[in-house]
Amino acid sequence: MYVLVPIDGSECSRRALRHAVDVVTARTGRIDVVHFTDIRTEATDDVIEAAEEIFTTAGVEGETEIITDTQVSKPRSSTHIGKRVLQLVDDREYDHVIMGHHGTGAVGELILGSTAKTVIEAGTVPVTVVP
Repeated sequence: MYVLVPIDGSECSRRALRHAVDVVTARTGRIDVVHFTDIRTEATDDVIEAAEEIFTTAGVEGETEIITDTQVSKPRSSTHIGKRVLQLVDDREYDHVIMGHHGTGAVGELILGSTAKTVIEAGTVPVTVVP
């Protein structure tokens, strides 16, 4: 099983990653974590470090990646991010996507909620959405 976990640093996305670790630990598998941002900052690095801590605590190996994309900060970026996730699924042949259903704050809830919706509606592999 080859699992992709898009994260945004929210508690919801951390729960999704912990769930992915549980799923992969129960089976033979691999996890890749991806974080989309318009500009790489210390906060962006903190998101990845938190993911790596989850891997270390669980004794699981996983890959982390930051993808810089100027479209992330624009209106309707959630649809764009969803399409980028779907492209990664196709390009890298993931078997499963596990993601949180919303991000941080009112705006984050709308953005990642829309991202999850895009991935679910147009996806070609199973998608698990973690509350």
